[in-house]
Amino acid sequence: MSGYLTGVLVVLAFNVMAAYAVYLPLAAGQLNLGIAGFMAIGAYGSAFLTNEYAWPMWAAIPAGALAAGLTGLLIGLPVLRTHGIYFAMATFALGQVISAAFLNLEVVGGAAGYPVTDYAGPNVVFAAAAGVVLLMLYISRTRFALELTAVKSDPTVADLLGVPVRGMKVAAFALGAMVAGFGGALYAHHYNFVEAQHFNVLLSVFTVLYVLFGGTQTVWGPLVGAAFFTLVPELLRASDQWRYAVFAVFIIVFMAIRPQGLVTAALFRLFRRRAPEASS
Repeated sequence: MSGYLTGVLVVLAFNVMAAYAVYLPLAAGQLNLGIAGFMAIGAYGSAFLTNEYAWPMWAAIPAGALAAGLTGLLIGLPVLRTHGIYFAMATFALGQVISAAFLNLEVVGGAAGYPVTDYAGPNVVFAAAAGVVLLMLYISRTRFALELTAVKSDPTVADLLGVPVRGMKVAAFALGAMVAGFGGALYAHHYNFVEAQHFNVLLSVFTVLYVLFGGTQTVWGPLVGAAFFTLVPELLRASDQWRYAVFAVFIIVFMAIRPQGLVTAALFRLFRRRAPEASS
């Protein structure tokens, strides 16, 4: 495999992990626009442990993910009192505050960035992304996923049926933050350098676009959306400066025609029905 292809697939792996971090709270009806902030917590947290305390990478990365998840849990309790656009605005501000905090924190390099000692190779990144996908597939087959869907569809009815609405929202938000922190920690150890400028609002917005374009009705939507946004611009590279314009026009037209996203529940059921027919 060429270095260029490996680099593209590594970017895809990180985009997939970020997309599922957004997908989890979105499955409960909460749009998190601060996902980059949780990625920064995981990245800086794991890098600090390996650099300053000589933690092995296999322990520092989960610790960074756990730090992001605990932050999401603590912040989610008050933030989830807001709803709709106010929740999105609150998470947007949260992501900016976290990024600005690391940007001015001299102990981790401040604006100059923070070198990371241990290295996670491409195969480690690929395995981690595959593990996140498998985890999401497992979660999609549990009662937890059904309750998230119920909370998103009608919180009042879900509450009447005994579903802990607020608890489910906090759990989805914290779990999404943990996945984001996991991806951020891997990012730090793969590129061996962390800078707060990378974890900006554009990273959060693009990640949300992956999920919305791929579709939120099935667990496959974020994977398809991340793959589309990562690979198609590379395929259009031959068009040089026009590729982003062509790509943007296509996204606008597609979302106007199919706002529910690329992968829908109806489409997924259709494929599942045709699979047994093809095999017979």
